[in-house]
Amino acid sequence: MSWIVLIVSGVLEAVWATALGKSAGLTRLWPSVVFVGALLLSMGGLAWAMRDISTGTAYVVWVGTGAALTVLYAIVFDAEPASPVKILLILGLVACVVGLKIVDGGH
Repeated sequence: MSWIVLIVSGVLEAVWATALGKSAGLTRLWPSVVFVGALLLSMGGLAWAMRDISTGTAYVVWVGTGAALTVLYAIVFDAEPASPVKILLILGLVACVVGLKIVDGGH
């Protein structure tokens, strides 16, 4: 269950990062509201998952999941340029996250 919560928290990290970018420095109401809500849920889920998953592994999986999804969202919806190298690097990040799941021994 901790791994599911951790992955959902990583997804929420991508949500708050994207909302923060769309909030124009926290001056736009709804992106700011989404940012704060997703941030609180994401951090809470990370903290909860860290009860069973080692700190280093949990943090890297959380950041890696959020980073990969944030970049993919920007490529698909915000016209951020995509290149084969960028896609390969994102896939490498995802592979590292999966690898950490495989080798994690918990605390």
